[in-house]
Amino acid sequence: MKRILLVLALLIASAPSASAQIASCSAIAIKAGVVKGTTLPCIDGGKSVVMESIKGPAVINVWGSWCAPCIAEMPHFKALAATKKVSIIGIDVEEPNMAAGKKFMNAHGMSWPVLYDPDGRTKAAFGLGVPVTWFLSAKGVVVYKQIGIISSDKALFDEVKKYLGIKL
Repeated sequence: MKRILLVLALLIASAPSASAQIASCSAIAIKAGVVKGTTLPCIDGGKSVVMESIKGPAVINVWGSWCAPCIAEMPHFKALAATKKVSIIGIDVEEPNMAAGKKFMNAHGMSWPVLYDPDGRTKAAFGLGVPVTWFLSAKGVVVYKQIGIISSDKALFDEVKKYLGIKL
């Protein structure tokens, strides 16, 4: 009996989790009629998104799997996602391919949509270096840009409250 329970426990522990599902970019709220701008493919393989069409309130986190500070701040974005009170959109930059980004997303349990920037076309908007986090108002206007790592759940939640008016 103990062996059966052990085998069941191992099977459950090794089963893919719900976080292994890549979120669809169809969940990103967009402004109708905006077709010009920086267009990025969705890492889920779905329809591309024009960055300038994204509506808020939203938090856009620019990251790369090769970026140690990006890895360090990912638990804070998971905590924000768990509140289900604000949209999060990731932008994966300068990966060798989408598979590397998907692997990172699965490893870190990312449950929000992610756009893919394979060639650095967003550098003009976001600047050089990651992580960078943008806070978009309900009208899709950037109200704050955090350059560098977000160091705690509290810091991220405080910024969401201060810049987007959403209490978490």
